[in-house]
Amino acid sequence: MRLKTLALAAGLALAAGLSACTTATPYQPLLAESPGLGGYSDVRIEPGRYRVSFSGNSLTSRETVELYLAYRAAELALANGYDTFTLVSRDTDRKTTLRMDPGPAPLPYWNPYWRYYGSYGWRTYDPWMEGPFGRQPLEASTIEKFTASAEIVLGRGPKRADDPEAFDARAVIENLGPRIQRPDDGRVGP
Repeated sequence: MRLKTLALAAGLALAAGLSACTTATPYQPLLAESPGLGGYSDVRIEPGRYRVSFSGNSLTSRETVELYLAYRAAELALANGYDTFTLVSRDTDRKTTLRMDPGPAPLPYWNPYWRYYGSYGWRTYDPWMEGPFGRQPLEASTIEKFTASAEIVLGRGPKRADDPEAFDARAVIENLGPRIQRPDDGRVGP
């Protein structure tokens, strides 16, 4: 009975892990134990100055990664008693990976294997060998992941109208809030 319970728990954990890979990264903190899922992180450099970043998975667009970064900067400003934030520097990195898929692999201990009559007599088909049926061609796919990062300076009072890199934190929260996708499990960032 104990083995069945353990197997069920392992199966549920595997299913949860696989389902997490089928959606774009939600707005969530970046967890040290599972950095591949993505999320935001921030480091306080000095009072009123932070380094903020957001990493997405392969299904998260560049626009979403940058939007979540701005939302996190606004949250930090309000949480620390500030009204505005200014982007001192910002960057969006794109990591591109080329993936080669050889197609379906034969099952262990069972492979499609048969004989056929060719121009040289009877021959054998083996999926691992070249032949008249040949191997299926490799399928190449490109996987892109984006990470947006910025250094922000927090400020009090109204934003400076002459600074295009300054943002009103409350306005950012109000305007971007409806576009923020949170995790399905109800977790909300700190």
